Amino acid sequence: MANRLINEYSPYLQQHALNPVDWYPWGEEAFQKAQKENKPIFLSIGYSACHWCHVMERESFENETTAGILNRNFVSIKVDREERPDIDKHFQEVYQLMNGRPGGWPASIFLSQDLKPIYAATYIPDEPRYGMMSFGSLLEVIAEKYRTDKKLLIEKADEILGFINSRKEKIQATRLDESIITRFIDQARQLFDHRNGGFNKAPKFPQTSLLKLLLDLHRITGDKEALQMATHSLVSMAKGGLRDLVDGGFCRYSTDDKWLVPHFEKMTYDNALISELYLKAFHTTGEDFYKSVAFETLDFILEKMCEKELFYSASDADTEGEEGKYFVYSYEKALKSFAKAGIPEKAHQTLAKALHITQEGNFEGKNIIRVDDPVQADIPYYDEAIAALKKRREEKRLYPFIDKKILVSWNAMMIKSLFQAGRIEPRYLEQAKISLGALLESMYIHSQLFHSTLIGKEPKIHAFLEDYAYLADALIEAYRSTLDETYLITATRLANNAIERYYNNGLWKFSRGEFETSADIYDSSYPSAMAVMLNVLHSLSSLVDTVYKKFVFKTLEIHSYDIMRQPISSPLMSATVIRYLKDDVIIKATEEKLLQNTSDIDAVTYPFTYVKNDTNDGFMICNSSSCFGHEKAFDHVLEYLNRRKR
Repeated sequence: MANRLINEYSPYLQQHALNPVDWYPWGEEAFQKAQKENKPIFLSIGYSACHWCHVMERESFENETTAGILNRNFVSIKVDREERPDIDKHFQEVYQLMNGRPGGWPASIFLSQDLKPIYAATYIPDEPRYGMMSFGSLLEVIAEKYRTDKKLLIEKADEILGFINSRKEKIQATRLDESIITRFIDQARQLFDHRNGGFNKAPKFPQTSLLKLLLDLHRITGDKEALQMATHSLVSMAKGGLRDLVDGGFCRYSTDDKWLVPHFEKMTYDNALISELYLKAFHTTGEDFYKSVAFETLDFILEKMCEKELFYSASDADTEGEEGKYFVYSYEKALKSFAKAGIPEKAHQTLAKALHITQEGNFEGKNIIRVDDPVQADIPYYDEAIAALKKRREEKRLYPFIDKKILVSWNAMMIKSLFQAGRIEPRYLEQAKISLGALLESMYIHSQLFHSTLIGKEPKIHAFLEDYAYLADALIEAYRSTLDETYLITATRLANNAIERYYNNGLWKFSRGEFETSADIYDSSYPSAMAVMLNVLHSLSSLVDTVYKKFVFKTLEIHSYDIMRQPISSPLMSATVIRYLKDDVIIKATEEKLLQNTSDIDAVTYPFTYVKNDTNDGFMICNSSSCFGHEKAFDHVLEYLNRRKR
């Protein structure tokens, strides 16, 4: 029998609708039940592509005995963290305070009937292991404690809430200066994995903001080591594993140092940001390899993750309860696929070796497809082999579950990357314009921006700072590609709304309303919404009105100590500081002249270069406060800016 999640939009919540647990969605019905029955609340926060969320579901939430304990003693609430990032952000902070370390997913939070936190965990096993008691035993202990010692639990919960609610933002300003550049490169060098690329040890994430800034710093300073750290990382990430060589697209992160064994979920935000990163590497180096990886990644999203011009949120790591089952190959099945494709038998062994396919396997007895040199993959019958392996997936395997939720922020990231690709390849530009129109039509209704929905459904959840920031950012990218002023007008309107809703004297909120949470300077799964919004405002100060720059400066000033001390921890905010200090360059000319040279502007050595439609004769070269150059030919503009970069 279905529980109350059956009526929810979220595919993740729908996944739990047939659990024997009597799940409630977040809302008054659950809260009133807890009050009426004097029961604590068990809050479980996760998302559809989360491997350990699936494990906990199989072990505990589908277990009749465990479900019985929950149903007798608790009111159980399920939350999709992607649908309600405000709830997740609040309770991740609660977890950090209660445990002294960052949390994760699934988040398992026990609350009083008044929503006060009494215990916080992540994945809890069904049997005692990892130094933890079993989930069933923990439920019994908390239920008993709540019956016999609720007063003490509430006192402890009030301490936690008191700390969150009374905590003041410590403002310790320091001077913003260009020493941040050498400090950032030095800190990156200390963390860099010279063998495998990337930073720190496993688990390894793409860290797109960090790599993008290294590319920009190379363009500004000529620092060869910054370029080498970025390009070595990008080549290593593309060898196979984190990057799916068969279908295309990148997985969320690697569980090893070599980028070989990923968690196999593919997130739309990762693929949007990674394609943007590889495009930047292409413009920085001129090497087609980076462009081809970017295009392959975008094509994967368009093929597998797109419906009615909008983009789904994620695909799962698990298939039929087994992680990676869709993605990996046995030695025998791989060679059988080669034979069926007509690849000569004498080439099979060489192909298998080149693709890292062995009898013992490189992942739990199976094989993840990988190459040693993705830049020069001149392997005989390589294309035929990849096509054969793809065909086996399509004909023999069940594609992983796709969460078809539409998130404004993640769609905006993808649309921005499509506009950037569209300045090289026109088919992406057309897709970008169509998708942006579809997103605005479905999610920006009567001047009200929403956060998430399903295709064809009316959105209900209002937008957060990240939605305003990323959508405005995509609109500015759309203006850069098309010079259509309506994009700039809409971006300005969204920025004004965000300032009104979330800004207060240099401090930004991520959400207001039920959960008022502060925006972070740090990049987490994807870049800081605050940092994205500051870049939007910086662009508007250059393209629309310099008044927006005061919001940028005030925010950077308040966070200056943390950014300047440890710039590597907040790469996009660090990039924003550098942009603020260096200032933008704006090329002003007629629409016709600018559009004729759109594809060349990305290759300008100076990274903070923008374009503005103007009526002057030739090309004016300006910064935020004045114009300092005039050229008749665009080639001369490029020469001028490339001489001026340092």
